[in-house]
Amino acid sequence: MVIPTWDQTLATLVACLDQTLRRLGGAPTYLLTDNAKTVTVEHVAGVPVRHPEMVAVGRHYGLKVETCVAYDPESKGGVEATVKLAKADLVPTACNLLPAYETFAELAGACERFGERTNAREHREARQVPLVRLAREREHLHVLPRAAHPRAWRGSPRQEGPDHQLGRGCATPPRLAGAASGSGAELKGEELVICGRGELGLEEVCRHRLSTPGNPRILDEHYPDHPGGRHVHAPKPQPRTAEEVAFCSIGDGAHRWLVEAAAAGASKLRRKMAHATQLAAALGPQRVDQALGLAAVAGRFDDDLPSILDHLASATPATDVVVADEAHSVQPGTGSWGRLGQ
Repeated sequence: MVIPTWDQTLATLVACLDQTLRRLGGAPTYLLTDNAKTVTVEHVAGVPVRHPEMVAVGRHYGLKVETCVAYDPESKGGVEATVKLAKADLVPTACNLLPAYETFAELAGACERFGERTNAREHREARQVPLVRLAREREHLHVLPRAAHPRAWRGSPRQEGPDHQLGRGCATPPRLAGAASGSGAELKGEELVICGRGELGLEEVCRHRLSTPGNPRILDEHYPDHPGGRHVHAPKPQPRTAEEVAFCSIGDGAHRWLVEAAAAGASKLRRKMAHATQLAAALGPQRVDQALGLAAVAGRFDDDLPSILDHLASATPATDVVVADEAHSVQPGTGSWGRLGQ
């Protein structure tokens, strides 16, 4: 795994460690790393003194943090060789002829593709595919804790608001709503990255390009209940009376019919709803729900439900619904006149 970062702080190191271990599916016995200040505080008589917080991180994940020995090819060489291989394939140079990355997201995507390509091909020395080997080695890994280490939260703390906003015009997607509370917001070049708790522990929740004050960048996919981004919130049926509950329990087609009929200003809705409830009791809710859904799509909110039910019972399964308007006509076209005189 290759994870690009903007800094080498302890929080970033722990966040990358958490992400890597959860991708592996467990924790090994020890973790081998270089003697950075975030890992080794000092050397006493040549013995590295471990950073107390890294010791706590190791206990949290059930592994021991080890550092390489200077000029030792088996430890120092192993740590530096992995970095060398990744830089040779990912960092633009005159040798590999890679173009410059326009955004940090492009670099992150290139790192992801590098890992997928490398782990899916056979290793030259081991003669095994890393992904296949990993599936076997997972049996020997330790179980990971459900939550990431508290030190793994990157960036400044952010508290999610009731509208899923985290500030700076950034909102969490629906699948992680509530998971980003207490998360970190970090500036990465021209983007604001929000990290929070996900299914695989700490992960990137969303990413927004920076903008100027007063001009927030809103992602419509973060607001599925607002079809047009800032469009009026779509109403949802909330039945209260026994009659309303009986009608809405027919199915999604009944919900859609009620919303569309109310928006179209249809009259005598309660009487029509009661009629639909009676039909559902006699014919079954599934058939009536299908008929209500078709009526909502076609915009038929008069007393058309019995005729639609009769049509569904006698006709082939419904496909596309054609709404009668100026775009649909039975009149013959004038295209044949264009060949006149040829």
